[in-house]
Amino acid sequence: MKIKKKEVAITLGLMCLLLAFGISMQLKTAKSLATTAGNSSHKEDRLRDEVLKWKEQYDSKYEELEKIEADLEKERKVSISSEDSSVEKQEELKKINTYLGLTDVTGEGITITLKDSTKSTLDPANGLVHNNDLLAVVNELKNTGAEAISINGQRIVPTTSINCVGAVIQVNDETVGSPFVIKAIGDPNRLNNVMRNGGYTELLQSAGINVEAKKSDNLKIDKYTGVLNKKTVEVAK
Repeated sequence: MKIKKKEVAITLGLMCLLLAFGISMQLKTAKSLATTAGNSSHKEDRLRDEVLKWKEQYDSKYEELEKIEADLEKERKVSISSEDSSVEKQEELKKINTYLGLTDVTGEGITITLKDSTKSTLDPANGLVHNNDLLAVVNELKNTGAEAISINGQRIVPTTSINCVGAVIQVNDETVGSPFVIKAIGDPNRLNNVMRNGGYTELLQSAGINVEAKKSDNLKIDKYTGVLNKKTVEVAK
């Protein structure tokens, strides 16, 4: 019996020891879990704070980006408007320069050549081309839509004078003579109406003056090389 009591005591002692060890391990495990849970909660809080911080920065940068895009859109519209305005001004300036004869021009048109008559007449002056004849033809060309005109290379501008000085004709104060080559840029079909029946050119032909007209797809008329009189010419602003 003593032996049995001793064995029971040893067994109970071992069981108590194991139980104590188990409780100790459970306490450590619980403490560790609590520590881990605390650390995890702390990490989650830090991570949440970082996410919120980056979100605030993202929202701020996105707002800046939207503002920049809006500014760029405004600049683009202003730029397009400026370009359109610039193109319009250039076209307007081009028209003014063409009207004033300050630029070379090319395009389709017509060439009319007037030659003094070689026939003998009682009055030799009847077979000659006069300044009034040139003026009449030029005016008819203008009326039919001529955009640019020249006589023997002299550009017709608002201040051009076509005068008879003695036995010679002067255009822009430059002497010109027969044959008179009149170039006009514009619609060739319309300009060719100058040669219509009953027109001034028919009257010239009846006086023995040689009149020829030729349509062209590519005429060039040089710019006016003189000095415009500012008293008689104003450029629209």
